[in-house]
Amino acid sequence: MVNILLSKEDECARKHEVDRKVRTIKRSSDLPARPPPVVGFADVYTGGFVDEFHTHDRAQLAIYQAGSVTISIPDSIFVLCPGQAMWMPANTLHQSICRTDLMFQVIYVDPALSGADLECKVFDASTLVQGLVDEIVAMKSDFTMDARMSTIAALLLEEVRRAPRLADRVHLPADSRLRRVCEAVMAQPGDRHDIDFWAREAGMSRRSFTRLFQQEMGAGFAAWRRRVRVIEAASRITAGETVAEVAFALGYDGLGSFSTMFRQVFGVSPSSLKARSLSLRRS
Repeated sequence: MVNILLSKEDECARKHEVDRKVRTIKRSSDLPARPPPVVGFADVYTGGFVDEFHTHDRAQLAIYQAGSVTISIPDSIFVLCPGQAMWMPANTLHQSICRTDLMFQVIYVDPALSGADLECKVFDASTLVQGLVDEIVAMKSDFTMDARMSTIAALLLEEVRRAPRLADRVHLPADSRLRRVCEAVMAQPGDRHDIDFWAREAGMSRRSFTRLFQQEMGAGFAAWRRRVRVIEAASRITAGETVAEVAFALGYDGLGSFSTMFRQVFGVSPSSLKARSLSLRRS
């Protein structure tokens, strides 16, 4: 290992750059003391940025225009791509990891306005949803909640309720042995070790491992791992890798089986997702 010593001037310059980037990151705490019932902003995060686990006292709707992000809540992980949106109720503990440079908009909604019936949800942002979010973001945080803005907010919440939920959530088990295995698989989704290997890693027999996994997750280990791979694939395709590169890196021997599994999870082909991602980058 080689230790690289920075000069005092270099270290100061680096610290200044880090501080500058941190100050540009917007948070709900940056909002005024008494914001309107709905308020939002647009922002850009750099690839690799991690917004550690935290909560907001308001519900949050985020729409992603470019890049890919992993959102973790205590029992699930979501990977979002351009054109997708995520709703989170107030006080949801969550973490965001930017897989690439990320461009997004976020709306914070007073719980009294959003109600308690909306759970965490990922969906495709329709043109109408995008337009309503644009209107709220354009108002900054100093507007009066008049009849027009109340109508916009009510319509936006109704569209969130109506939007079909996307099946891109990866559930995590409560059992610490199974969770350790799942986290290892998610760290290396292209790993080809068989179920016997992972049962040993969990300190369990194959039979006990498969039975407990089915009980906790409602699906077998192999099906869960395929889902992890496909969701990882969506993130890599969005980041610019070719469909073939991603398929082979994640353990698929052919594009046909990979495309079939991808379509089952996302409802579109991997090539369609890539085309949409490229279109959004150019816009």
